[in-house]
Amino acid sequence: MDHGAPVEAADQHGWTPLDVLNPNTCATFQLLRCFQILNCLGKLSAYDFLRGLERCTNDNGLDSIPDRRKPFMYIMRQWREVKRMKRHKRGHRQGGARGAKRGELAKKCRSCPQPGWNVDIQAVQNADPIYRFIYFLFLAQDANFRLSNRNVSSEPADPILGDGLVFFCQREGEDGYKAHIEKHANDRRVKGLRTTGVGGVTCSRHNMWQPNGIGDLQLGERFCNMDFLLLSALLHFTLLWLILSYDIACQYALNFWTRMEKMPESLRLNIPPENLWWKVPNFHLPPHKKPCHGPFSFHWMWGAGMTHGEGVEQNWAFSNGAAASTRLMGPGSRHATLEDIFGFHNYDRTLAMHRVLPKRLAVSIKEGLKHRAAFDAFNSGLEAIRPEEVKAWKMSVLEWEARQHTDPGDKSECPFEVVDEVKTLRDIQLQIATEEYMCTDHGVEIEREHTPGSFISMGMELEEVQRRLEVDVKALKDPTPSQRLAFLKRRTTLRNRIQKFRQIQRIYMPVLRSILSDAQREMLDGTGEQLPEPTRLFMPSEISDPIRRKQACAIGLPAIEGRMRLGEAEDALESVRHRLRTRTMTNRYKLRNWTGQGMMTKGQGILRQINIKIHQAKLRYQYSRAALLVLQGHGAWEDRLRVLRDDDVRALNERTLTTEEKAQNAHWAELGGAIIEGGVERAAVLAQGEGSHTLSWIWYSPGASAFAASETDDGKFHDTLRMEWCKAYARTRHYSEEIRLLREEMRRTVAFGHSEAADWDALTNAQLPDLSPEIREGRRAYAAEHASAEHATCTMLQNRWTGILAKADQYLSGSAELDTEAPVLLHMELSDELGPEEEEDLLEREEEEEV
Repeated sequence: MDHGAPVEAADQHGWTPLDVLNPNTCATFQLLRCFQILNCLGKLSAYDFLRGLERCTNDNGLDSIPDRRKPFMYIMRQWREVKRMKRHKRGHRQGGARGAKRGELAKKCRSCPQPGWNVDIQAVQNADPIYRFIYFLFLAQDANFRLSNRNVSSEPADPILGDGLVFFCQREGEDGYKAHIEKHANDRRVKGLRTTGVGGVTCSRHNMWQPNGIGDLQLGERFCNMDFLLLSALLHFTLLWLILSYDIACQYALNFWTRMEKMPESLRLNIPPENLWWKVPNFHLPPHKKPCHGPFSFHWMWGAGMTHGEGVEQNWAFSNGAAASTRLMGPGSRHATLEDIFGFHNYDRTLAMHRVLPKRLAVSIKEGLKHRAAFDAFNSGLEAIRPEEVKAWKMSVLEWEARQHTDPGDKSECPFEVVDEVKTLRDIQLQIATEEYMCTDHGVEIEREHTPGSFISMGMELEEVQRRLEVDVKALKDPTPSQRLAFLKRRTTLRNRIQKFRQIQRIYMPVLRSILSDAQREMLDGTGEQLPEPTRLFMPSEISDPIRRKQACAIGLPAIEGRMRLGEAEDALESVRHRLRTRTMTNRYKLRNWTGQGMMTKGQGILRQINIKIHQAKLRYQYSRAALLVLQGHGAWEDRLRVLRDDDVRALNERTLTTEEKAQNAHWAELGGAIIEGGVERAAVLAQGEGSHTLSWIWYSPGASAFAASETDDGKFHDTLRMEWCKAYARTRHYSEEIRLLREEMRRTVAFGHSEAADWDALTNAQLPDLSPEIREGRRAYAAEHASAEHATCTMLQNRWTGILAKADQYLSGSAELDTEAPVLLHMELSDELGPEEEEDLLEREEEEEV
């Protein structure tokens, strides 16, 4: 029998032999597939897998089973190589396995622009400059020091198969990785380690590893290593525009073009420097120095959409499970194992994109509508009073986005930032002390004339004193004897003032007693044991029935109160805004200048006092607005004096509290009696969640004093308002960009599938010489199977995505009738994609484990 007969017989039975010349040991296809999936998905090692098989057949350990680990690993190594060649058509092309080129056996990203597969170069060059960002290539690079490798075995004993054919860059040759490292790096290494980790390049929007974009690091994250990996990955693209995300891009970009000139000719980029944009991932940017924030932020880049650049971190999280087993492998085994894991990851992401892309599109449409409505309201109020300034702000945003600002000598002012000028601690303490002095009840009361206006003014002042006293009492859960004595004195003073108010009330509301109930009459006479702070004053606005109000009040008294309530509401709203700005400045001063437990505790006390003042101003506005609604009913005044909810009381740089944060604040308030107002201040300028931040209506209400064109405008607040307008404008545009990007990515995904199907169809009838009829038939069947699968997948995606794409078209056309609540069927899995909070938690856990 010839040598090929036993191998063919084994294949027909679904076996893979250890030795093709003398096959004595085989493994079934089913066993190899099972281990490959468990190894790639669960990072199960061959040792544990075989131990599990032994337990299944010899649980009590009575039988002696020979060690099959080495034969199994050799067979698995062959299986991986053969399957990789087969899936990437090397069995259908001239040259077979020997004809494979760099990166040809890697699973490519179907949603990225791949010229010749899903993008026409001519169409790209002729694209409208306004929308050319849909052809940007977004890549991210990073290093991972968990995938280290000890200096065990050697390359002669455990050689690397398929050098440079998949995800690892080409190591050998004059223009290979080893020659480059020997030329540009010293020989320093970590004792006992062959590699300290790996560097990698992914597409930052779809988390797909790039062909030839991964390589070993001999010592740290050196620029010479990362340069070679990046340029090797870019060999497979026809570049027009490249957006590169790197956590140290601000340093890495400085001499990149100079370093590239020292690279092999085949690796050098052929695009203009202005077409390569450098960015830092959103989560990594806040710790950078402030000059890096604006130039290197995805948030303020034209065409970036909602890209965040953190996808490479998720990729490392998927592969880190194999770190323990690969650390002790030889170079060839480790190389093959990691290649398989990276390939499985790309295959898994390819399937996930079928569900993730429409999900992202649905979320972007919903969020885009919300941000567009918020910006329109914000912008219309500003344009009505300061149209020239709004026009100048818009031009500053467009000028900033028109070019890069990564040159250290670039002194352009970022429209999304403002120079921080905070008050000193003494200034803030003096301001709080002054407010408390003005609120004391020990001052001398000024005599007023008995007029309707003075009567209403007295009542409104008493209401304010009542609210202030009630808040102060609630803020101290367990007051000291001195504090209780102070409260008693304030209550005595307040009760005396209420009695004087009652005397004047008999003049302007003479028949009030006749329309009250018995309990209300007792409160009016002051004969009960009621505390003074909850005592009702029975102002005209407290009588809800218009007929009874007219009977009880002097002529014109309700109208006078209505006019005063309107002014009180305006004043209270301005007080809310002013104190929110004070809190922002205090917070920033505290974070930048205070250290140690003592200073931080002192700072919390000051912030607590400011929060109490904000709460008092909020209550004053809510009381005055409720009174105004009773007196005047619904009307045009509600456009500028809206309902003020707790979520609305937040500063320009604060986001809305989540449900969990609200519950936590309520718990703290219950435990400590503290009053917590508003949202959460975002870290520095560019915090997580910047893309979904919206302003509270209090900052763009037409009646806001910030819009008044007077000489007394706060210049600092004007700069802050300008910054927030620019951010809101950029966010609104970025959601439209994201929708266009996603729509194009979905089109490219289907187009790549059609090209792949056409390629398999062509291979169905391809003729290769010196092949038996059986092999030709098998190859035709394999190619036809894949072509049919590609056609079916494209048809399925087109049918599934029709509804959400139609909504995207409606959004981009500016349709005001877009119904975001109408159901659109989306096929999702919980593991497809992490949300922003989940991703942030994952990154934080990774960093804690590294520490």
